Amino acid sequence: MSAVTVNEGGVLDLDQVMLVMNDSFDPAYGEAWTAPQCAGLMPMPGVWLSVARDGDSTLGFALGRVVVREAELLLLAVKRSSQGAGVGRRLLQRFVEIAAARGAQRLYLEVRDGNPAIKLYRSAGFSEVGRRKNYYTGRDGQIYDALTLARRAKEG
Repeated sequence: MSAVTVNEGGVLDLDQVMLVMNDSFDPAYGEAWTAPQCAGLMPMPGVWLSVARDGDSTLGFALGRVVVREAELLLLAVKRSSQGAGVGRRLLQRFVEIAAARGAQRLYLEVRDGNPAIKLYRSAGFSEVGRRKNYYTGRDGQIYDALTLARRAKEG
């Protein structure tokens, strides 16, 4: 992964986005979105897609939106084979930069309690501001809380 780039994407990237999502989201938790869900959201005002690539290979993506002065990271996914190589961190940083440039003052995301990505989010300055009890139901019937994490768009 010597030449990883992160650029803005669009609806034409949806097939590759879905491949990454299906590879990275464990189906046991039911967290992945469908292609129609993504396609329906992408043209809405304030929504953007960032795509990480190494040449022609899509490694990951982040889907975000800004509404007034708040931004939400809707999805962030990295192919399993590229996890741990800094791709997620770069996508998260790109989300922060774009959200701030679009006027967001506060950034939010929601994540399943126990998701390993929480470590990445905390290292980027996000902290827990809310909890939705029993929000996710795993395929095995186990129930998980959803954590709402937030931070200021510009730290300091």
